[in-house]
Parts: sequence; structure tokens; C-alpha cells
Amino acid sequence: MVEPVGNHYVVARPVYSENSFNEEHEKLHRYHKTFWDHLKVYFCCSPQKAKNFALRLFPVVSWLPAYRFREWILSDIVSGINTGLVAVLQGLAFALLVNVPPGFGLYAAFFPVLVYFIFGTSRHISVGPFPVLSLMVGGVVTRLVPDDSTGNGNSTNISAIDQERVMVAASVTFLSGIFQLLLGIFQFGFLVIYLSQSLISGFTTAAAVHVLVSQLKFMFQLPVPGYVKPLGIIYTLESFFSQITNTNIADLVTSLLVLLIVFVVKEMNDRYKEKLPTPIPIELLMTILAALISYFVNLEEKFNVAVIGKLPGGFQAPVAPDVGILQKCIGDGFSIGIVAFAVAFSVAKVYSIKHDYSIDANQELIAFGLGNIVGGSFKGFASSTALTRSGVQESTGGKTQIAGIISSVIVLVVILAIGFLLEPLQKSVLASLALGNLKGMLMQFKEVGILWRKDKFDCIIWVVTFLATIFLGLDLGLAAAMAFQLLTVVIRSQIPSCAVLANVGRSNIYRNRKDYTDIYEPEGVKIFRCSSPIFFANIEFFREKLITAVGFNPLRVLRKRNKALRKIRKMLKKGELQVTPKGLISMANHTYESDEELDNNKIEELDQPTDMTDLPIQINWGTDLPPGITVPRVNIHSIILDFSSVSFLDFSAMTVLKKTLKEFVRLDIDIYIAGSHEGLLDKLERSAFFDEEITSSMFFLTIHDAVLHILLKKDTASSPKLKLTKENSRSNDYVIIPRNGLHSQECTIPTETKF
Repeated sequence: MVEPVGNHYVVARPVYSENSFNEEHEKLHRYHKTFWDHLKVYFCCSPQKAKNFALRLFPVVSWLPAYRFREWILSDIVSGINTGLVAVLQGLAFALLVNVPPGFGLYAAFFPVLVYFIFGTSRHISVGPFPVLSLMVGGVVTRLVPDDSTGNGNSTNISAIDQERVMVAASVTFLSGIFQLLLGIFQFGFLVIYLSQSLISGFTTAAAVHVLVSQLKFMFQLPVPGYVKPLGIIYTLESFFSQITNTNIADLVTSLLVLLIVFVVKEMNDRYKEKLPTPIPIELLMTILAALISYFVNLEEKFNVAVIGKLPGGFQAPVAPDVGILQKCIGDGFSIGIVAFAVAFSVAKVYSIKHDYSIDANQELIAFGLGNIVGGSFKGFASSTALTRSGVQESTGGKTQIAGIISSVIVLVVILAIGFLLEPLQKSVLASLALGNLKGMLMQFKEVGILWRKDKFDCIIWVVTFLATIFLGLDLGLAAAMAFQLLTVVIRSQIPSCAVLANVGRSNIYRNRKDYTDIYEPEGVKIFRCSSPIFFANIEFFREKLITAVGFNPLRVLRKRNKALRKIRKMLKKGELQVTPKGLISMANHTYESDEELDNNKIEELDQPTDMTDLPIQINWGTDLPPGITVPRVNIHSIILDFSSVSFLDFSAMTVLKKTLKEFVRLDIDIYIAGSHEGLLDKLERSAFFDEEITSSMFFLTIHDAVLHILLKKDTASSPKLKLTKENSRSNDYVIIPRNGLHSQECTIPTETKF
């Protein structure tokens, strides 16, 4: 019975063990589905299931008929135009990261958008090139098709190298799409949970540094080769600084001016975003201005600056991936696919929460997988979503992926009609525009201090991820970061938080005894809590902490007692001891025997329960023993294990736990386990955990139930804080009665014991 009394509550109920609770309250038998049951449900077919499957596979069928044309179309058109203009510029700029001609970035900004419109579940993200992915693809491109080291840089050689690089980029993109599609089909969308926010932040920050370094050669117009190997960033910087005297001043000045203006205007956009109807399209304005200056001043001839050059005036025929290339970049394809999905899903989830709709991780994998397959077939490179581009689409009023279609139309117009207007544009301008989009990622350095104050493990993950990605490269760095992150999980679970609990505030609340002053610990009772699952990796740690908490090793004490009994038997047999009403009295000087002699080559017998049936007297281990016999005294009679935070036990842990509990039981110490979830007790029964010494009766609903049971059993009448009465009709009821103060309560049960 529970009754509210002001801001207190009164509870009256029996003291429950698990067995007594189940006897009093009938438990429903529930059928738990097996793996095969789930498999049958998954593969069974019905008209409704076929309809649901079609709606999940083609989300556009669900939301397009419900599209509010009059309310949303204008916003989607405005958003689509703005996003499309940004997508064109980012496609051209990020192509430099892939080390392919800039025009192929337009394909990466076009085809994935069309596919995502049909298969995607997010309404607000803008699909297309992402700098981190572009750099990862560029790493594969540079590794498989290195720069021309012969110095024969004629147009024929450059064109051949470009074609090879385009094929490599397309093939690895196709492969990453295959991996994403397979992961989506087999419902592996949960993989994103293994990429924590700290890991993603550290990885993208390091990738932004790699992007910065990779763009220096375009800003300074220096022939810096790419190094795709551990410490590659060091070799790149070494090559860069060794040639810095050959800098093209015109390109450098242009880059710095563009970069400065872009940063200033972006800062204004952020600061005055509430007042501006739409962000100032500074990338577009700078592109137009730079292209006009380059065309009319003829910068390419006068100052020998590097320009984009001829852009494709249409689409190229789709091509199949090169099997030889696929075999060389399987690991790269998988890591690119995972990173693309992780970044896109993280951004999509932010917008889905903000606008209150759901997204499907598995369907997102399918959508991005098909998008990369189609994009790779048309010589594009890997796509995900860029934070800035998605921000433009959402902030300018985009409601659905209709805005994405409008943006793809803008890209289409550039590809088919007006692309030639961008041909005079300097590559250094594109490099500056690419760096201008890295501000958000580079500002993530601020997170280190915040993480250190909030969670040091997350901070360490961030730092290790950043350093590994910087010095090992994007692919090896990501693998090392994931391995380290999982290692931290293992360490935290392998070294769980353990504590000795005590009663706090004269109530049914038990907390760490080190944290409070108003505590009570029942005499002879230890309450021990483990805040973690117990399994093969941490069971020994659990055992050591438990032994430390009770203050003695039960196995050593048990062996000492059995050795003492052997010695007592020998002394009685020799007449060195005599039994009197007061106990055992030494009659003569005893003969010293070493522990090895007492073992008598039967060490396993020392681990068995003490047997005094053949002795004329029962030995009281708490009193003085005959001279020459010493056994450590045990000052506790009960141990309560709080298993409320133990979600599972594996078989190895069960074996060690059972052995440890038996050691305590054989010392006449009562063991109680409190707060375990129902599935744990069922699992222990199925695993034959219980026997004559370890029984299910040791399980209690709560710590307080176990404590009250012990107090009843031991009749500790001198305990000062538990007032026991005989007024209730049931012999083991307890009542929590409020006194003055919010947390001041008395627990009463019907005996003379006080708590």
C-alpha cells in the first residue's frame, strides 16, 4: 500500500525476497520470440506488408502526395535556387580535393540529388560533395595515379592522367555505394552508433586540417605532390616550404583577398541572420567577380595563373567501374561509405529533431548507396551532405526535397548551358572558397576544453582521433580512432565503479558511504554495489573489489580454518588438548608443524566446508583458540550485493561468482543479492547456478528488503536507528513513515530490533 502524505509517501508491505514475492503475486508467462520467429516475421509476405515495404523503399510516395503546394512551393524554389548556386561552386571547389578536373564536381552535385529525392527520408539535407569525403577519395586517386614525376607535363600526358584519376574516383565512389547499399539492405544502419560525436568531431577537424594543407598548392600555385601514407601531411608541408620561393604572387594575393572577404561576410551572415531575409551569397558574388576580372584582365597570360579551363558541355556516357581499381581500394571504399553515412545521418538527425519528423537509418544507407552508384557510373565522386549547403537549404525556407530538385536544375543549367562562363576562373579562388567552408569544422577545436570538463574519456577520444587522423591519414586514422574508442568502452566496463553502501537519512535509501555523514551501517553487514555488467573481462576485478570491501580473502580464511581443524584433531589425539565446559585447554607444549605438513598433499580438501562432526566440541572461530593456532577473525555475518546495475552475467562470470559466493557461505556468511532484474534470475536457473549452498532464496527485491530480513534474522536489538514494533499483524511487514523533514523517515517492522 502506498499513501501520499504531503511531500512524503507512506509504504506498507511485507519484506520480500524474490521467491516470496513470486509466491504472493502471480507472474504471467510470456513467450519470448526466438531468432527464427523474428526471421519468419521478417520474410513473411502479406498485402499490407508489401505496401509498407514499398512505402519504406520509396519514401517520396508517402510525402509527395501530401505536399502543400501553395504553402511550400515558393519557399522550396527560393531555397533550391540558393542551394543550387552554392552546390555549383562547392562541386567545382571540392573537385580540386579529389585531384580531378573541376567540371566533374558538377556531376557529383547533380546525380545523387535526384536519387535521394526518391529514396531519402530527410527533408532538409542537401546531398552532394563533402570536403572530408572528397579528400578521402583524393587520397585514393593520388595513391593509384600519382603525379607525373618525369617532368613531361605536356597536355597529352596531363589529359591521360586526368582520365585515369576520374576513373579511379568514379570506381571508388561506385564501390562505396555498393557497401552502403548492402549495409542498408541487411539493416546495418545501427553501425552509426559506433561513431560517437567526439570521434566524428575529432575526425572532421583533422580532415579540415588536411583540406587546408592540400589547398595550399593551389593558393600558392606550387607543384606539390600528394603523399598518401602515414605522416603524409609532414612530407606535404616539407615539399611545400621547400618550394615556397616559387610562389605565384597573383594567385596568393587573390586567394588571401577572397578568403578574407568570405570569412568577413560569413561572420556577418551569422551575426545578423535574424535580420537578414537570406544569407548573403558571398561565394556566388566572389565567383562572378573573380571570373569577370580574370576574363577581362586576362590573368592567365599576364600573370601565369592557373584557371579551371574547359568544362564539359554536357553529360558523358555512363561507364562500368574498373575491376582492377576496385580490388585495390576495398578498404577505402568501405571507410568512405561509413564516413559519408555517419556525417549525413548526423546532420539529418539534427534537422529531423528540429522539425519533428522521423528518419530511417537503413533507408538512408540505401539512398546514399544508390546515389553513389549512379554518381560513380556518370564519373562523379562520393557524395554525402555539406554542413554549409544543408544550412543554406534549411535557413532559406526549404520544406522538402523539392528544393533539392530545384538545386539540381541549377546545376543542370550550368552543365549544359553556362558552364563556359566559369572557365576563366582561377583555381586559387576555388581553393579559397573551399577553405571558407571549413570555418565550422576548424572551430571544433573549442570542444576540447568543454569535453575535458564534462567527460575526460570523450576528450581523450577526440584528441586521439584528431592526432591519429592527422599523422596516419584519413583511412588509417579513422580505423585507429574506432579501435581506440572501443578500447575505452572495454576499459570502462572492465574497471567498473564499485562501492560500499550505507543507509542514508534513516530511510530506505542506500548510497556510497564515503559521500554522506548521516549514515548507518548495520553491524556485521556489508552492502556492496557494482555499477556495470559482470563478464569475463571484469569478474576478477569484481572479486578483488569485493574482497577489499569485506577486508579479508574468504578462500585464505577457509583454508586457515581447515588447517586449524587438522591441527586440533592431531592435538586431541596426542592429548595436547582437553575438552572442558569452558572450551579447549592446552595440556602440554604442542609440536610445531609447518603449513606444508598440515596440507598433507590434499590441498583441495582445504577448500571444502569446515566439518566438525567428529569433534567433541563446536569451534567458535570468534573466540581465543589454543596456543599455536591462529585463524583470521571474520567480523561480518552478512553480505548484500546490489545487482541493480548489473544488466547481464556471462558464463565465465557465473563460474567465478559462484565459486566466490561459496567461499563466503562456507565461512558461515550469509549472501544476499538485491535488485537484480528478472531475466538475470531466470538465466541463473537455466545455467544450473543454484545448488545446496547457493540457493535462489538469497535474492531480494531491494537492498532494504535484504537489510530488514537480516535484522529480523539476527535480532540486532542494540541498533539505534530502526524502530521495530509488534503492532502489525504480519510478522515481516515494514512501514516507511514520514517524520519532520523531506527525507526524514522511520522504517518499522514488528520485532524489538532497532535500526
